[in-house]
Amino acid sequence: MILVLPIRTSIRPWRTPYANYALIVINVLIFLLQSLPTTERISHIFMLIPARPALWQFVSYAFLHGSIGHIIGNMFFLYLFGNNVNDKLGHIGYLSFYLAGAVFSGIGHILMSANPVLGASGAVAAVTGAYLVLFPRTLVTVFYWLLFFINTFEVSALYFIGFKLIFWDNIIERSIPNVAHDAHLSGYAFGIISILLMLATGLVSHSQFDLWSMLRQWNRRRQYRDTVSAGYDPFAGRVRTKKIKVKEIKKTTVEKQLEEKIMKLRDEINRRIVDRNLPAAAQSYLELMELDNSQLPPLQHLLDVSNQLASENKHIEAARAYE
Repeated sequence: MILVLPIRTSIRPWRTPYANYALIVINVLIFLLQSLPTTERISHIFMLIPARPALWQFVSYAFLHGSIGHIIGNMFFLYLFGNNVNDKLGHIGYLSFYLAGAVFSGIGHILMSANPVLGASGAVAAVTGAYLVLFPRTLVTVFYWLLFFINTFEVSALYFIGFKLIFWDNIIERSIPNVAHDAHLSGYAFGIISILLMLATGLVSHSQFDLWSMLRQWNRRRQYRDTVSAGYDPFAGRVRTKKIKVKEIKKTTVEKQLEEKIMKLRDEINRRIVDRNLPAAAQSYLELMELDNSQLPPLQHLLDVSNQLASENKHIEAARAYE
């Protein structure tokens, strides 16, 4: 027996997610009504039928469920990932996003399948995709049961949702019967793309921890690598020339002494930074600048020296070091 189930996330919403709670209650109430013998025939009117879809069916199908296990699974995932998305989008925004997710996942299903469909899975997939974009670095606690081994482990939401829920469950495991994989994939695609667009355009406030910021950071690193590989040093502000072999020129005694003193001062700066003797490190740095102002210590050490100079009210020297 193999069971892998997410049971909690590492963050909690700041505000009570009333909209998400309301969606869960509405789904449960409709399922209870759906279970009554008098409503069994009526429920067929509201499921999405690709052969002759009615406009209302693109929303109504998402509030119907085929079994107790079906609704428990959907509502559990909606509760797990929807609370924080509700907190981020607000109540009206979250309700609109959920219904739009149901519509777009329904459209994706009828384009790829002729089988009737019901259930909130597509809308829940949209919410889960939104969680992946908004909180990719949060941790998901996963419960697993593998034969005789039962335990939990933590994994980032980006990897769990991206690999397990999207890739594995809906691409690798497509042979599982009676599962609307295309509706799920359409929901995930809608959730991920729409939230990325909202973050990019400022409709939703972004943070340094969401997927949009991660993509921007990756692009900045890519641009930096391309710039450095072309020979430009962004810290020294000059193009680095390639080293070529030339005939060795004998240095004068004065040049050798100057070089030795520069190396000594650089070593002193590094050693005193490690020993946390920042005043002495700052003094050595000033002496180094008097000898050769093109010298560049390690950047973290230079930052420590800059802060020390600023704390000593040596503002001009600190500004040059920061620059």
